[in-house]
Amino acid sequence: MHRFEGGLMAVSNELKELIEILVCPEAKWPLWYLDDEAVLCNPRLRRTYPVRDGIPVLLVGEATGVDEAEHERLAALHEERGLTTGAPGEAR
Repeated sequence: MHRFEGGLMAVSNELKELIEILVCPEAKWPLWYLDDEAVLCNPRLRRTYPVRDGIPVLLVGEATGVDEAEHERLAALHEERGLTTGAPGEAR
């Protein structure tokens, strides 16, 4: 079950498995999952998709574009956690 613990979202095994196979609905690139931000991020298009109540909302119309500063912040979070998913050629 997806729940909040200490301000961070606990991710169920089912959601973890799902996130590993999800891709951006527009570009078809893998996405970064930033659980404490509750977003899936396409670093190539600089776009985030919300995760609401543990459910990824992968609708292009629901995506939010991010500016350079926000992109750098999200990339730093991704990198500091040593996450391994992301678009080829992007920070992994």
